[in-house]
Amino acid sequence: MFTLGNFLTLSTFGESHGLAYGGIIQNFPAGLEVDLAAVQQELDRRKPGQSSIVTQRKESDTVKFLSGIFDGKTTGTPIGFIIENENQKSKDYDHIAKAYRPSHADFTYDQKFGFRDYRGGGKSSARETVNWVVAGALAKQLLPNISINAYVSSVGDIFCVKPYQDLDFSKTENNIVRCPDEETAEKMIAKIKAIKKEGNTIGGTITCVIKNAPIGLGEPVFGKLQAELAKAMMNINAAKGFEYGSGFCGAKMTGKEHNDLFNEDFTTKTNLSGGIQGGISNGMDIYFRVAFKPIATLLRPQESIDQDGNPITVEGKGRHDPCVVPRAVPIVENLAAFVLADLFLINKIRTI
Repeated sequence: MFTLGNFLTLSTFGESHGLAYGGIIQNFPAGLEVDLAAVQQELDRRKPGQSSIVTQRKESDTVKFLSGIFDGKTTGTPIGFIIENENQKSKDYDHIAKAYRPSHADFTYDQKFGFRDYRGGGKSSARETVNWVVAGALAKQLLPNISINAYVSSVGDIFCVKPYQDLDFSKTENNIVRCPDEETAEKMIAKIKAIKKEGNTIGGTITCVIKNAPIGLGEPVFGKLQAELAKAMMNINAAKGFEYGSGFCGAKMTGKEHNDLFNEDFTTKTNLSGGIQGGISNGMDIYFRVAFKPIATLLRPQESIDQDGNPITVEGKGRHDPCVVPRAVPIVENLAAFVLADLFLINKIRTI
């Protein structure tokens, strides 16, 4: 299961400390003039080493397209690409070659495959998401009138309490935590730095807002728009929860409180549905939130066991994110773009 998408698909390869990551995108339409700089910009937003609150691994994350693009335009054939790994420090993981980090994929990978690449977590590394950002950055260019903006809405117990309608998304990139509310961002950054100093990690949430999505994206039964978004988001490393529209708060409400009444132009007075009804986009803003757990690798001692069940003490070494959410913002945005492009193309095929 290394393929994402229904009609527009992405198949990926690579490990954290292998030679390269890469992928093949199929069924991308021909004739699109590709903005390669925009693709690289999205990768630069995701790459490690950007600030003091993320992993200090240094990677340029430069994408090389191998096929499917000619004279700056897509050809309609499979788009192949690679991103070479440049700064692996595999010796940082020698101490866990036979050890299991608590709450990490070490144990489950070993049990499933009977063998694991312990260097940087191998395929379980969040570095896999570099492939997803390439695909999503291309997908964004299929959706020129749709805006997709994600931002960090909480770190630990620090929340951005302003509704997204009151935020200026142009300020999201103005700080290293990627929260457009500057006062809240300062508190989040201080929290992450304090946690990092302890050798600990912390979780958070990302909110994503999609504007100008056309009516009709999503399928009536299987393939509902919210289900496709949730599936994509819950594949992100460390993701623990997904909600859209009123989410879990909607469970506390009555139908009278929750129903979105129509205006005469078919928009709605409220948008507790989150832009999706019956699994299909209704033209209103689509908004959702993704929860991320604290990273499992701690730079402090933890009790654990080795592969023979013997009690041991493990302590992370090397370069790790103390909080995943700042770098996960572009991942959420580009995965959302890929899901929308996939469903958009399915709708287009249906009308031919």
